[in-house]
Amino acid sequence: MQDLFTLTGRRVCVTGASSGIGRALADGLARAGASVVGVARRQAVLDEWRDEHRVAGVSVETLSADLSDPVNTGEVAKEVSKRFGAPDILINAAGVNPRRSADDVTPEEWQATLDLNLSTPFFLARAFVPAMRTKGWGRVLNIASLQSARAFPNGIAYGASKGGIAQVTRAMAEAWSADGIMCNAIAPGFFPTALTGPVFRDAEAASKLARQTCIGRNGILDDLIGPALFFASRASDYITGQILYVDGGFTAK
Repeated sequence: MQDLFTLTGRRVCVTGASSGIGRALADGLARAGASVVGVARRQAVLDEWRDEHRVAGVSVETLSADLSDPVNTGEVAKEVSKRFGAPDILINAAGVNPRRSADDVTPEEWQATLDLNLSTPFFLARAFVPAMRTKGWGRVLNIASLQSARAFPNGIAYGASKGGIAQVTRAMAEAWSADGIMCNAIAPGFFPTALTGPVFRDAEAASKLARQTCIGRNGILDDLIGPALFFASRASDYITGQILYVDGGFTAK
């Protein structure tokens, strides 16, 4: 049964790997035996992450790249594939949240949010699909959000992008799963990351959110590794087009 969850021999690309959810998932899949390429903008942070894993004997490489322009995804895909070969698994974790009200969000902020959170995940996945199709096996794991299904204050651009990522995940599944490429998404609840920093700096707000879960606490990043490992492994061979809410029961109440 353990073979269902092993990633030994698999090659993984994780965007947003320098911090937060992306880094946690890159760490978790590397520890599960995968060769992981972490992609983000900050080379110094990526170097630190790579060196930590190499000391532990884990197979990781890095790529410093700006994913904010979807036009760059083809070149990014080529550079990623130079590390360990074309990836079997793509995790789209890079993201941005401008936290602007509907009255204040600018066209530039709106477009930048949709580009990084919605357009880049699709075009980067599409760049890797031919190699996955040739192998008859692949995984695309997107990061959705509570805002994929409901609205939050000052979240109109972010919510639009995450509503879109839920639908694009289903559309990816429809397009590619017959070729053995399973496409799913994780929708995290409230986790301490750079994007949620303003929430967690307010102790009362963070406590209120914890009380809204069924479990009674907010998430810790390790809570996301098990679901990601499931979706990245053979255990999910017959699951595609799904959005799994990893939220402590926030959406159940």
